[in-house]
Amino acid sequence: MADPLLFNPRTYDPAHFDAETRRLLRATVDWFEERGKRKLIEDYRSRAWLADFLAFSAKEGLFATFLTPASAAAGQPGDQSDKRWDTARIAALNEIFGFYGLDYWYAWQVTILGLGPVWQSDNAAARARAAELLAQGEVFAFGLSEKAHGADIYSTDMLLTPDGDGGFRATGSKYYIGNGNAAGLVSVFGRRTDMEGPDAYVFFAADSRHPDYHLVKNVVDSSKYVSEFRLENYPVRQEDVLHTGRAAFDAALNTVNVGKFNLCTASIGICEHAMYEAVTHAHNRILYGRPVTAFPHVRRELTDAYVRLVGMKLFSDRAVDYFRSAGPDDRRYLLFNPMTKMKVTTEGEKVIDLMWDVIAAKGFEKDNYFAQAAIEIRGLPKLEGTVHVNLALILKFMRNHLLDPAGYDAVPTRLDAADDAFLFRQGPARGLGSVRFHDWRPAFDAYADVANVARFREQADALCAFVTTAAPDEAQSRDLDLLLAVGQLFALVVHGQLILEQARLTGLDRDVLDELFAVLVRDFSAHAVELHGKDSATEQQQEWAMGAVRRPVVDEARSARVWERVEALSGAYEMAP
Repeated sequence: MADPLLFNPRTYDPAHFDAETRRLLRATVDWFEERGKRKLIEDYRSRAWLADFLAFSAKEGLFATFLTPASAAAGQPGDQSDKRWDTARIAALNEIFGFYGLDYWYAWQVTILGLGPVWQSDNAAARARAAELLAQGEVFAFGLSEKAHGADIYSTDMLLTPDGDGGFRATGSKYYIGNGNAAGLVSVFGRRTDMEGPDAYVFFAADSRHPDYHLVKNVVDSSKYVSEFRLENYPVRQEDVLHTGRAAFDAALNTVNVGKFNLCTASIGICEHAMYEAVTHAHNRILYGRPVTAFPHVRRELTDAYVRLVGMKLFSDRAVDYFRSAGPDDRRYLLFNPMTKMKVTTEGEKVIDLMWDVIAAKGFEKDNYFAQAAIEIRGLPKLEGTVHVNLALILKFMRNHLLDPAGYDAVPTRLDAADDAFLFRQGPARGLGSVRFHDWRPAFDAYADVANVARFREQADALCAFVTTAAPDEAQSRDLDLLLAVGQLFALVVHGQLILEQARLTGLDRDVLDELFAVLVRDFSAHAVELHGKDSATEQQQEWAMGAVRRPVVDEARSARVWERVEALSGAYEMAP
């Protein structure tokens, strides 16, 4: 019997979506399954460009249907009723792409980033052009980062010189730009040479096929085409300009807000495929006359991997609801977004590492998906801002979230076929310190009878006391090393909160929830010990840290029941050869 908590291509039926979404998701799964595992791995190892996949997407209208907002689809011929920007179904497709290979997800992800500045723009001609290119099956690119400056958009060297006719000539290089080899439209960030300060920023649309667009190279050894390109006196017409001034700066940050969310569900897909392989191998390998899974440490590692993966899914699914329900007066997604980027993707690394410790050398074999999963899972915490950048962002919300809740109506599960239009009118990318949150405590109160939820609640309450009585002083507030340790503790509380909210909405098995929170209790204790050891931690902070350490509540019968769920994954799925 398939585990209802994990994606399994054999039984996948996304019945909670509308008919066209179900058809496209299922068609995508079937396309990969029909290609088979051997071809999947061969393309990965030969670094083949994704031409066949993009041809499939164009034929089915996959990208066009999922990535054209309703407002942009309205002007196109034919029935456009299925086109919308729907974060729930975008998340579902991320998971599928991650399951089969991050190269496919990457082409889709950078298309999403490239579209961000366009769908935020008031330039009707550019929006219509983008919708038409999507309908033709084209991919897009996001020309933000540069070799010398990374994503430091304050320092861009892409220079636009006025041409005297209302347009510009653009000269400069961009680096680490996915799809830069094939994009029908590249959203490029630069600055004018005739102005200073924020007013000089410009976002404009370029075409990778233009003779003044020079493709330098692919900067990675992969099927992902992560390009360096250079514009030489490239003509930027007025109709190519997407944003100017501060709006261009905001469009860059708000695009990343939309795009970084996709990393969490890609990570989930990678872990799910790898877990089927790892459990099946371990359970069928005989060592010293017993299956490998008979050893207690193996059961512990695989069970931890399983419940961590379930936690990743619960958190990400609930975060979707806050994205889809966001508005000018509800910007809670601005916390949950870097959480999905930072916390969920680093959990993915832990899941892979736990399984790799079990299957050992098998994880290197060229005929397995696991070998590429072990490599690709590392990339996700490092894309769209490092873990450290996103942790620092999360810290901006800590005091309001923990200590100053506001009243909000309950956010329902959002699987409705609606257009998430607010994501493209987020407004100025500032004011994070004023964002308010609903009270996190009721989510924990609802499961107060679950032993390890109650144990973790003690630690969460202790963190509130820390913020009130032992928070970093002015000097420590400049010590990012110390602050990041505090950020990890806060991130665990937010992680636990949304897991519990989703558990209640879905009726999650209480044994699985208890086992998951046993892991979170251990994690909180480990980060508290790390804080204790920081160079600049005061005696009061050190004392607090050791006082926050807790031992999970052990229940052998509960752990055995959860292990049965893990054991049942053996043979539950294997990709067609």
